[in-house]
Amino acid sequence: MITQEELFKIGHFAKPHGIKGELSLMTRCDVFDESDDPYIVCEMNGILVPFFIESYRYKGASTILVKLEGVDTEADAREFTGKEVFYALDEVDEDTLLGDISWDNFVGYRVIDERHGELGPITAVDESTANVLLQIEHNGRDVLLPAVEELIKEADHEARVLRVSVPEGLLEL
Repeated sequence: MITQEELFKIGHFAKPHGIKGELSLMTRCDVFDESDDPYIVCEMNGILVPFFIESYRYKGASTILVKLEGVDTEADAREFTGKEVFYALDEVDEDTLLGDISWDNFVGYRVIDERHGELGPITAVDESTANVLLQIEHNGRDVLLPAVEELIKEADHEARVLRVSVPEGLLEL
């Protein structure tokens, strides 16, 4: 059985493309190129279900046209419209993953600072500003940490831990 912890979100399906079951996957990831037998996972009726990719082709910087095995008509493809699309963590290496994973995948990760120890879990991600902010529940209140490379030291996806270096005084704000 596939669990949410084994996956990361790569995007979502928009509308069907054409009449032969092709789907528009809105994503910034190009993880399919690394696998001999790529597959995606979608939640269908509350269950995480894998779907093997029959073919795919890029249509611009943020859209991949995907043909899933067994999805052969526009009506079949319509069932996927709006569905979030996930990919298996163990199918990509760490360097590729850091470039492809979206920040909302970090919700639920525990944050550990190199000086202060465990701060708490990431409860939300704010992407409404120019700088992405990670909302961390720390000692009963919310702390916002900028999601920038200089502050993030390591992401352990198996343990769901983000190791950081919090700037002096940030926790007191």
